[in-house]
Amino acid sequence: MFGEGDIHNNLVYPILRRFTAKGWITKKTARGERGQKRQVYALTAAGRRALLERILQFGEHEAGSAEEFTIRVGFFELLTPEARSRILNGREQYLRLRDEHLSNIQARLEVGAFGPEVLKHVRECIKSELQWVRRLRHKAITLSLKE
Repeated sequence: MFGEGDIHNNLVYPILRRFTAKGWITKKTARGERGQKRQVYALTAAGRRALLERILQFGEHEAGSAEEFTIRVGFFELLTPEARSRILNGREQYLRLRDEHLSNIQARLEVGAFGPEVLKHVRECIKSELQWVRRLRHKAITLSLKE
């Protein structure tokens, strides 16, 4: 979804077979641009429910993962205002606790010549992401008012 990692046939097709067997996607044959046959996959209602169930699972582990958080933000329009708020709150809490932990390290430990640079950079990244979370929260509130 975000262009990270290599996706190849040995990864994609087993997943597509598993999702088809579970009834989460359908598969049909269609003609390609050059007349060849190709498979077209589509999400079913059961697949949409399964996807939403996975997206709604957002505990401490997911809150601590930038990738897990970002994926959920990508699907925010599918979620209720309460679910969006819970996800944003979870990530914000994780970021604040991480920043507090790094601040304690910065204040109490000798971290060498480059350690302070690393801590400063990571804390700036946290600050930047907290600003993004605030923008997302505003956008989510605006969206919920339109709903």
